[in-house]
Amino acid sequence: MFLAIDVGNTNIVLGLYDGTKLLDHWRLQTQAGRTADEYGVIVRSLLACAGDPKVTGIAIGSVVPPINRVLDTLCNRYIGCKPLFIGPGVRTGLPILYDKPQEVGADRVVNAVAAYHRTHAATIVVDFGTATTFDFVSAKGEYVGGVIAPGLEVSGRALFERAAKLSPVDMVIPKGVIGRNTAHAIQSGLMYGYVALVDGLIARIQKETQTRGRVIATGGLATMLAPESERIDEVDEFLTLDGLRLVYERNAE
Repeated sequence: MFLAIDVGNTNIVLGLYDGTKLLDHWRLQTQAGRTADEYGVIVRSLLACAGDPKVTGIAIGSVVPPINRVLDTLCNRYIGCKPLFIGPGVRTGLPILYDKPQEVGADRVVNAVAAYHRTHAATIVVDFGTATTFDFVSAKGEYVGGVIAPGLEVSGRALFERAAKLSPVDMVIPKGVIGRNTAHAIQSGLMYGYVALVDGLIARIQKETQTRGRVIATGGLATMLAPESERIDEVDEFLTLDGLRLVYERNAE
């Protein structure tokens, strides 16, 4: 069995694979203050619920460096398997054309790997996380670069913190653009405004690269926002986990 661990600023997502099949997945809060023992108890409990499988391979993509040592201890002590951390020196099969390749986040790299493995064509990946990232992979399978924008929840939180008379609202798609009350007006601005940002950036990437490309969305808010988009072609909430699996396989060879 193989365990993929995607460490984001807000959540840690784990995926348990049997070959190429995703058997189960879990989502934990990212808490840098937790010890390896605390995470170990949680992960061992989750694996026990899945039948206590024998994990023989682990890949970790982390954008939270302070937690990496904790995860390394967790994997070695509680799972009995040394993890592969995605980073410089790890073989991805994807040339990275960034000015400083080491600056590209592990999540963006594995997303690009998984997306190109699926399309074998020019592809744009939109990952809705704490930040929303847009990554372009050329038809030759090269990671060209991308865009980093504030995530939807970060944008909303900044609005409520800075505007004294505006209160937090539920993150839902309103029935119409024109709000008839303050809550609906805020929801419209956040949701439809954010979709407009997403579609606008995708359109600019397509114009700049002179290619339509396949647009794949992933991340926690993808299933809610993608149906409102005119540019996103498909949603795959497990794209990052699949990318971790593919990179691990390429290095295991």
